[in-house]
Amino acid sequence: MKALVLKEYMKLVYEKVPDPTFGSDEVLIQVKACGICGSDVHGMDGSTGRRIPPVIMGHEASGMISETGSRVKKWKRGDRVTFDSTVFPLDDWYTRRGEYNLSDNRQVLGVSCAEFKRDGAFADLVVVPQHILYTIPDNVTFDQAAMSEPAAVAMHAVNLTNMSEEDVALVVGVGMIGLFVVQILKIRGCKKVIAIDIAPNQLKMAKEFGADLTLDPKNEDTKEIIYRHTDNRGADIAFEAVGTTATIKTAIECVRKGAAITLIGNLSKDVEIPLQSVVTQQIRLQGSCAIAGEYPEVLRLIGEGKLNVDAMLSAAAPLYEGADWFQRLYNKEPGLMKVILNP
Repeated sequence: MKALVLKEYMKLVYEKVPDPTFGSDEVLIQVKACGICGSDVHGMDGSTGRRIPPVIMGHEASGMISETGSRVKKWKRGDRVTFDSTVFPLDDWYTRRGEYNLSDNRQVLGVSCAEFKRDGAFADLVVVPQHILYTIPDNVTFDQAAMSEPAAVAMHAVNLTNMSEEDVALVVGVGMIGLFVVQILKIRGCKKVIAIDIAPNQLKMAKEFGADLTLDPKNEDTKEIIYRHTDNRGADIAFEAVGTTATIKTAIECVRKGAAITLIGNLSKDVEIPLQSVVTQQIRLQGSCAIAGEYPEVLRLIGEGKLNVDAMLSAAAPLYEGADWFQRLYNKEPGLMKVILNP
């Protein structure tokens, strides 16, 4: 098969590699679409430590089952499927609690680190265990289905956060995940959603997706404006989708006493927080990791046209052009959001 291989940092090569082998409870999937995640772009330069070369990256994918293992009964050749990015053991303590995203010994497709290496879906074929598969609705395309992974990450964060319809929600950072958070909050009936970002195009999309107020911290006093719109209290809940000291500080200073902030972004390994503000205002900080069963609802919402993924798809290109598209994303080319590669 052909694959896009990270041969060394900053060097992606489209080349022939051996077909993957699959076990009795696994399926071999002919990949039809795989999205370039921001973590893949950062992994390309080695900054995350989670893409040690050589490795085939890619975890936002969809395709068609080509072969099945001997113990696979529910799935058959030709089924249109997408799959979780997390490969988790079924007998784990966390998995049995419904928290498979936290399971011990879990692996992530397309990741190579000190603990494990698992090739991903920037290839003609990929192998996954049957228990992480999901059927793609008939009216959902392969490209749309590949977008269900980041949408499910956003939905997981919303599901973790106690929200009422009367809440004012703040979303700090409206890249891919943040934009999905905005959409899902509005689908769930959130009274008011405020989006903060420094990119005009991102704020424009947030507005189109239902954000009631969009703010650029470079040009506006975000805290003053948010307090003015919330009877001088601050937002009730917040979602931080960047992962830097500055953006987390913004979230903390713009919420009310007793608010909950869900942290999704992890751009930085370590950050500083205004501890006294968190303690004296009784603010709850909560991390959100990956996905824990949100795929079916996401796929349903995409199929019903309620969750807009097409607006975030900037380009769909053949896999052999992957290195060029990675570089364009790495260079932060204006207007590029999600790029799908089609083997």
